[in-house]
Amino acid sequence: MPVIDMWLGRKVFAASLAMGAVLLSAGTATADVSWLVLDTQTGTVLGHENAGKRHAPASLAKLMTIYLAFEAIERGKLGWDDEIAISKNAAAKIPMKLWLKPGESISVREAVNGMIVISANDAAAAIGEHMAGSEAAFARLMTKRGRQLGLRNTIFANPSGLTDRTSQLTTARDMAVLGMALERDFPKLFGLFSQPSFVFHGKRLKGHNNLMYRYAGVDGLKTGYTAVSGYNLVSSLEQGKGHLIGVVLGGKTARSRDDRMEALLKRFSTGRTVTSAPLVASNAPVPTRRPKQVVAPSETIDAAPIEQGDGDADVALIPSAWQIQIGALPSEVAAKALLGNAQKFIRSIHGEAAGQIMQTQARGTTLYRVRFDGFEDAKAASRTCAALKRQKFDCITVKTN
Repeated sequence: MPVIDMWLGRKVFAASLAMGAVLLSAGTATADVSWLVLDTQTGTVLGHENAGKRHAPASLAKLMTIYLAFEAIERGKLGWDDEIAISKNAAAKIPMKLWLKPGESISVREAVNGMIVISANDAAAAIGEHMAGSEAAFARLMTKRGRQLGLRNTIFANPSGLTDRTSQLTTARDMAVLGMALERDFPKLFGLFSQPSFVFHGKRLKGHNNLMYRYAGVDGLKTGYTAVSGYNLVSSLEQGKGHLIGVVLGGKTARSRDDRMEALLKRFSTGRTVTSAPLVASNAPVPTRRPKQVVAPSETIDAAPIEQGDGDADVALIPSAWQIQIGALPSEVAAKALLGNAQKFIRSIHGEAAGQIMQTQARGTTLYRVRFDGFEDAKAASRTCAALKRQKFDCITVKTN
């Protein structure tokens, strides 16, 4: 195998441990954070804190948009191949988005995948306008249907969850109810939330629900961020014949939010219950899941290193000429763990860095290279590697073309 892969492979576990020490403080609790974990088989709350406190939902609002889309599809009012026109309003949404232009059109399938995988704001606005005539009218439908599902303290103002002048608020309890409703009511469609990527206009776009990559059994649902909301997450964890739904709202960073969710899922996946008030009818049908879509790491471009939010930078959708490589491992699981540990630190050095795992064969051995893209030139890549090496991490620069 290549010398650089052997060298990085031998040292990568030490680097991973050191990176973990650097990031250890990221999961510190704060009073502003709300969370709740429930068992979908019984609707039983396993644990919660500040679960009734109102927060801005950010892109978690798209879960309600997707619920209404799924409902319209199952009722025959909307088809997967129906074309949705892109208005000037939809095209003007800030990233994350599909970069659609006024007058273009996309299919319902593309809009749904765009919302699930990269939290596309233009797709959310377009599907809301298509279904109700305007974002405001669709938001009223969202709020009304949410009330019927049991979202007692949630008000939606638009399909995307972007910060609005009007009140747009939810609670950890309500988001757990919505996550459970999606799993219960659309068992054949729920597997879409486990998609790590999808192809749009010839490019494979990768999502930013990083907990799916680092914690076995997590299969969706949705991340969210705006400057107003902080970092939000609704996760589903497979457990026996059922699932746990976890919600974290108001995280200070994406990493601390993900760490908290992982800790909560580990804590409550043992089956211990703390409270037992059903959120929904306990005899709700148990969902069945379709097989997950498997995407080879080598086919995936990390097109969404940032989360949807106010004022976030644009994201390039194609690889740049320079990358850095921080490891080459014989295990995909270990590669994903390294990628998850390294992302926040590397982006603190170079904000446009986008991680990916690339599968390769070397002398009959399968290796998983952990690389970061998004460097405009050799100098930027070298500067990031130098910073990593000062922290005793291994790093090489790679020219891709």
